Amino acid sequence: MINVGIIGASFARDAYLPAFAHIEGAQVVALASGRLESAKAAADPHGIDAVFDDWQAMLDAQKLDLVCIATPTIMHAPMTLAAIAKGAHVLCEKPTAMNAGEARQMLDAARGANRLHMIDHELRFNPTRMRIAELIHGGDLGDIRHVNISNIGASWANPASRPKGDWWSDAAMGGGRMGANGSHQVDMLRWWLGEPASVMGQALTVVPDRVCKHTGEPWTATADDLSHMTLEMQSGALAQVFMSGVAAANMGNETQIFGTKGSLTLSNSDEKLYFAKAGESFKDISVEDPNATLDGLNEGIWNVSVLAALQELCSAISQDRGLSQGASFVDGLRNQMVVDAVFASTQSRKWEDLDMESAV
Repeated sequence: MINVGIIGASFARDAYLPAFAHIEGAQVVALASGRLESAKAAADPHGIDAVFDDWQAMLDAQKLDLVCIATPTIMHAPMTLAAIAKGAHVLCEKPTAMNAGEARQMLDAARGANRLHMIDHELRFNPTRMRIAELIHGGDLGDIRHVNISNIGASWANPASRPKGDWWSDAAMGGGRMGANGSHQVDMLRWWLGEPASVMGQALTVVPDRVCKHTGEPWTATADDLSHMTLEMQSGALAQVFMSGVAAANMGNETQIFGTKGSLTLSNSDEKLYFAKAGESFKDISVEDPNATLDGLNEGIWNVSVLAALQELCSAISQDRGLSQGASFVDGLRNQMVVDAVFASTQSRKWEDLDMESAV
C-alpha cells in the first residue's frame, strides 16, 4: 500500500482526494494545511484522521511513500526537499519553484535519493491534448509553422476582486499569471513542439492598486496579471501565448496550431478539437475522457486529468520503475527556465536565448 500525504487543502479537496478514491493500492493517510480547520474540512469526508497545521510535523509524524504538494510557490522547494529527505516520492504543483536555481535543487535531490518526481502538468494526461501530440509527432500536420494560444479571463479585472494578502497577487510568494498559467502553456508547447531556442515577452501588473474584497482596505498587487510571450522553437516554429486576467469578460483558453499539412483548433469552452487538412474544411476529432464520468470527480479537465496523472505515478511507485508519461522535475526545470527568461525579457525588453540542453 502506498501511503500518501498531502500539503495544501484546497486542491486536495477539489482534485487529489477525489482522484485517490479511484486508485487501488494508494491511500491518503495525512493532510496538512496552514489552517487546521481547512485541513479537517478537506480530510473528514474521506476518513483521514491525521491532520496538521504544520507540514513539517506531518512529515515527522508519518511514514509516507508519496507527498503531494499544492501550496504557494515559495514553499515548493523547501517542502519538496524535506519530503525527499524523509524518503518520499514527490508530486509538486506548478510552477515548479521560484526560479530555476530552486528547480535544479529539487531535481538533484530527487535523483540523489532515487525518488520519483512529477510536476502536476495534468493536461499531459488529457486525451484531447494527447491526440494533439499524436497528430504533431505522427506528421499529420506536417512541419509546424506557428501556434497561437490565448487565455483571457476577468477574475482579476475588478480592483476589489481579490482579498488583501492574496498570494496569487504577490510576486514574493510566486504568484501571477506566468506561474499559474504560463507554466502550463510552456509545458504544452515543449511537449508538442520540442524545446524552445529563445523567448521574448512581458509579465506585467496592469491593476496594481487594489481594494480588499472583504474589508475595503487598499493594498498593492505586485504579481503579473497580464503576460505574453513569443517562443522561437528549435524546430523553427513560432509560438505566441497571451494571458490576461484583467479583461472585462471571460473568453477562456483558445489554441490554434498551424502546420504545412493541416491546422488544429481547440477551445476549452466546449473542449472540441477540430482538424483541417490542407484544402479541406475543419472536422470534429474530439476525444472523450472516460474518467470524466467517474463518481466523485469534480468537473473540469484539470480535476479529471489529475486522476490519470496520479495513476501513472502510483503505478510507477508500485512497479519500481520510472515514469512512462508526464512531466518530471527535468521538465519542471526546463519550464522554469522559460518562465524566468520571460521575467528577464520584461526587464531587458529583448529576446532571451535558452540553453535547454543544460537542464539534464
